[in-house]
Formats: sequence, structure tokens, C-alpha cells
Amino acid sequence: MSKGSVSGTQLVIITGMSGAGKTVAIQSLEDLGFFCVDNLPPTLLPKFLELMKESGKKMNKVALVMDLRGREFFDHLFKALDDLAETAWVTPRILFLDADDSALVRRYKETRRTHPLAPSGLPLEGISLERNLLEELKGRAQTIYNTSALKPRELREKILTEYSNNKKAIFTVNVMSFGFKHGLPIDADLVFDVRFLPNPHYIEHMRHKTGLDEEVSGYVLKWNETSKFLEKVTDLLSFMLPHYKREGKAQLIIAIGCTGGQHRSVALAEYIANYFKKDYVTHVTHRDIEKRPSKIDTKQT
Repeated sequence: MSKGSVSGTQLVIITGMSGAGKTVAIQSLEDLGFFCVDNLPPTLLPKFLELMKESGKKMNKVALVMDLRGREFFDHLFKALDDLAETAWVTPRILFLDADDSALVRRYKETRRTHPLAPSGLPLEGISLERNLLEELKGRAQTIYNTSALKPRELREKILTEYSNNKKAIFTVNVMSFGFKHGLPIDADLVFDVRFLPNPHYIEHMRHKTGLDEEVSGYVLKWNETSKFLEKVTDLLSFMLPHYKREGKAQLIIAIGCTGGQHRSVALAEYIANYFKKDYVTHVTHRDIEKRPSKIDTKQT
């Protein structure tokens, strides 16, 4: 169920049954560029609105999770919502996540967690109490999702479609260059080692340049083994990327590594990012490009 449209400063209040998917919801909105706060006490909402207003465009998309973890403050939420209705500069929307009792009980058993309203009792007792407490709030919601039969990926797709300005799920390809001597990037999804390619570092006049320099990139790209590598890796990624996107992944980090992270990996990261930019939102970063040694250091070593 969905009512209304998003305009002006956006404020999404995420609430609903414990175990219904609020974590997936806030992570999805964060991927859409929302400023997200989890478990904000309703008594702090007026102060937070003042902060939003003072920040101007810096906080024009905000998502707040408010649920019964802060139940001692929950009565204040209704007054805060009434006050919000009187504001002209913000567009508030309530996203309520629900699920059938059987689905919620199953999830609690699978995770072995206790219900916040029945820490020492049966999950169903807490679920019944929570459902009664949230009944009025559910009636105020503009968007309600029942997640009983939804996988996390499916819930994510619904939220991305509902709240994205272009109504398309965002999938970003991040290509990173790095140097193995400085350690593997811990956030990489895929890592390709290009240390087998000819190294411009051993050519004196290229040593203190980087793969961003045309001379260096031309040198790296001219070899037959480089062409063969790029042919194979772009073919592999062309197969993989649509499947990652279909599974609901927000971004894929592709790391290209050489020894120092200044020559070969930089040139190839630029090539790969440029190759896929016509089909995907792409970003390229060079983690270790500023770590190259100075001329004095090179002479000393």
C-alpha cells in the first residue's frame, strides 16, 4: 500500500514489527543517499528537525528508525508526527514493516534472539503485545510492506523502487587500484593481480609518473598479454555484473593490484571503469597512488 509522493526535504520514518526487516530498509535507504539514524528516541525528533532545517540541503534526505526499543519514549512519537504535519519544508512519510506472526516466530527461532517486549518469555507473547501497541501507528503509515514472503533482496528492491528518484535500483561499479606491498583492500569483492605484466617502474623516466599519465598507460596497454588479460576480464565481468545486480547488491568493488599501486593497476583500473561506464554507474579510485617514493628515496635505495 502506498500513498503520496516524495517532494522537497524527504523524511522517512521506518517503523513496524521487530523482525520484519527494518535493518534491510535503513540500509537500502542509505544506499540511496539518505542520512540514516537507527533507534532515534521520538523525544529527540523536534531537535533533529531543527538540525535538518539549519543544515539546508546537506540533510535533505533523512531516514529514521523508530521502534519499540525506545518504548519509554514512544508515546511522544504521535505528538511529533502531529507537529510534522504542520511543517511546510519537510515531506514526512512513514514506512511500516509488518509480517505474519508465524513468519516472525520463525525468524526469531532462526536467529535465536529474544523479542524486545518478551526477553524472558515466548516470542509470540512479545509479538502480540507489540502488534497492539503499533496498531495506531500502522494506521498513519503511507507505505506498508508485509515481508512474510519477501526475501531481503526482494524487500530491498521494493524500497529502492519506492524511494529512488529515478525509480530504478542503483547498482554501482567501483574499480580500485592498489599495491600489494601496502596490503589487500579489505572491502574488495573481486581482486585481480596484474603483477605479471611488464612494469614501468623499471624504466627510469616513467618511475615517478603514474598510470594516469598517457605515456605510462600507453606502455602498460601496448603489450599482447595486457590486451589478452583485458579481453578475458571484461568478458568475465560482463557476465557477472548483471547477476550481482539481479541479486540486489548495491555496489561491486573490483580491485586491481600491482606491486606498488601506481603504474599497472592504475592504468588498468581506469580502462575497466571506462569500459563499463556506458552500462553502469562507475567510480574509480586509486588507493595507493600517493604512496610512491620520492626521487631522493629511490636513489638512496
